[in-house]
Amino acid sequence: MVSTNAARNVVGIIGNVISFGLFLSPLPTFIKIWRKNAVEQFSPIPYVATLLNCMLWVFYGLPIVHPNSILVVTINGTGIVLEGAYLTIFFLYAPKDLRLKVLKILAGELAFMAVVVSVVLTVGHSHEKRSLMVGILCVIFGTCMYASPLTVMKMVIVTKSVKYMPFWLSLVSFLNGVCWTAYALLKFDIFITIPNGLGALLGFLQLVLYGCYCRCTPAVEEQNEERKKRQEVEMA
Repeated sequence: MVSTNAARNVVGIIGNVISFGLFLSPLPTFIKIWRKNAVEQFSPIPYVATLLNCMLWVFYGLPIVHPNSILVVTINGTGIVLEGAYLTIFFLYAPKDLRLKVLKILAGELAFMAVVVSVVLTVGHSHEKRSLMVGILCVIFGTCMYASPLTVMKMVIVTKSVKYMPFWLSLVSFLNGVCWTAYALLKFDIFITIPNGLGALLGFLQLVLYGCYCRCTPAVEEQNEERKKRQEVEMA
């Protein structure tokens, strides 16, 4: 019979693979940005939120905070590298005002992490206290990460177009939430369960939206192109 720890490790490894796919899923979006030399209406908020989330989870998984969490550290460390690369591309092709906005957010995140690390290591004198302090933050910001696509979901409903909500990002978000929820439940960890359970739910809702509006997108895009042409003619 497979032990709980062995099963948890297997699920955690699968979670690492799926999470890696999640971190890679925005790649087509950034290739498009690079080719067009413009960010268009793509929002940097999901990637900024994911970067902060990854930094918190790496800190949570360190032996000085929550021992025996190497699988949490490996995938979130990879996430930091990839999200940093995405934001660099976004920064290069974004307009000046948006660049400043992203820089301010990133500076705030780094300052916040410095404060968190200092306070936790100073005040938390045991693994339990440190895990509790960092775990609560992970729940809050992990929830924010999974909730960040809500702005895109609103855009889908308003425009009836899924152009700015990539299908693979929604699918992998759903699978990622399901897998890490299972990982947390095998050896109950409430700090991993809450944000990933919510992530599975929001990922599912994104897939439902995609199913509702994916057929409408070509017609909506055609209407938008016709509207732009009419505006150009009127301006001429």
